[in-house]
Amino acid sequence: MKRQMFFGLMAASLLVAMSAITFGQARPPIPRASQKASVMQTIGTTDITITYSRPAVKGRTVWGDPPADKPGEGTLDDGRARPAGMALVPNGHVWRTGANEATLFTTTDDLLINGQLLPAGKYSLHTIPGKDEWTVIFNKDDGQWGSFAYDAKKDALRVKTKPQWVAESKELLYFGFDNLTENAGTVYVRWEKIKVPFTVEVKDVVGSTISKLQAYVAGAKSDDPGPALNAANYAKANKQNEAATKWFDMALKASDEQIKAKANFANLGRRANILVAAGRMQEALVAAEKALEAGKAEKADTAALEKRIADMKAGKQ
Repeated sequence: MKRQMFFGLMAASLLVAMSAITFGQARPPIPRASQKASVMQTIGTTDITITYSRPAVKGRTVWGDPPADKPGEGTLDDGRARPAGMALVPNGHVWRTGANEATLFTTTDDLLINGQLLPAGKYSLHTIPGKDEWTVIFNKDDGQWGSFAYDAKKDALRVKTKPQWVAESKELLYFGFDNLTENAGTVYVRWEKIKVPFTVEVKDVVGSTISKLQAYVAGAKSDDPGPALNAANYAKANKQNEAATKWFDMALKASDEQIKAKANFANLGRRANILVAAGRMQEALVAAEKALEAGKAEKADTAALEKRIADMKAGKQ
């Protein structure tokens, strides 16, 4: 009996220990004082996402000088160790640029940050504030809490930027995007009376899009010419002639599979359209006339195709 009680107590103790480990690893689902937020912007076909927590001013001094006895740039984020009256974000020290976990910056393609290369990937985003200049840091350790474990040796990139002091105070910190163009924009962090910007530019919009189109076409059904045709049209419009030729050929091959399964007005007409897009006009004319013959046999509305054939013969296509 005593032996059974001993093993029962041991099992209970083990369960408690395992529960403690579990709770130590997972954040309990309770509200946070600094709520989590995320902002995403697509530039070209590149997704840029910033995930962060939003501290509030709450009447406190946010920006200011650090204590004289704290040399170096090590973080002073720990509120429990912060001297009374010290600014929440002291100049010259690494800051998580938010609250709770370090801010997470993700890009699906290579970017230029203030003109400097940042490879595609996930990074913790830290900053070093200053009165006249800030340092923005992209660090390869993307899963750290605050900046407490920050290691400068893991930095992927550091850039400099100028803070902008504004009249309107914002109670809650937030990130945003503005000045957007086809391949670039400005990211900024805004809190209290400061706005800190840095530029983001997609290094190669066409190249990154072609790369994504390769996966898009690869995932298509062998008898569906649509994805390859879409990719070919984009490549042709952007003078990627080798890729365009390859995808037009793939679209024609898929179209031929459709016609082999069922030769009708729609499928034959689609093949003619692909040939027109590829610039193969003589072949397109032959294909269009076959489609017209099928359309008349089906008693379909062939008026648009007949006009197109007439335009092709007149050299208007």
